Amino acid sequence: MSQSIAKIAIDIICRTNDGDDLAPEHLKLVENAVNGFLNENGKVEFYRLHKMVKAGYKKPWFHGIENFTIDHVGYVYWKGKRVEHYNFPWAYSEDGYTQALELARRCKILEGRGIEPSSRTAIWKWPQSIRVKRR
Repeated sequence: MSQSIAKIAIDIICRTNDGDDLAPEHLKLVENAVNGFLNENGKVEFYRLHKMVKAGYKKPWFHGIENFTIDHVGYVYWKGKRVEHYNFPWAYSEDGYTQALELARRCKILEGRGIEPSSRTAIWKWPQSIRVKRR
C-alpha cells in the first residue's frame, strides 16, 4: 500500500465518522484500497470518493431510490428513520431492489396520510396502518 493511499484512506475515514457515514460500497472501496486490492478503475473511484468526502459527502440513495439509505449491517432507512433490515448480498439483488421499491411506495403513502413510516407501520401492520380510523 502506498503512503498516499494510506493517508487518503485515513482522511476519508476521519471525515466520515470513522466510516459510519459511508455507504457500504464506499467503505468496501476504502477497505480494498488499504489492502491493495484495487485495479486502475478502482483507484480512480477511490480518488473520486476522496474528492466527494472533502467536498461534503452525502450518502448515495440505496438502489437510487430517493430518501432510502442502507447502513453497514443492512438496516434500511427512510429519511433517516429505520424501517427495515435486508441481508447482504440479497439487499443488492434484483429481488432486493423490487422490495425496496415497494417499501418506498408504502413509506410515501404513509407520509401522505400523516403517519410516520416505521417497521411497524410499513411492514408489520401494513395495510392496517393506512386504514382511516372511524369514530
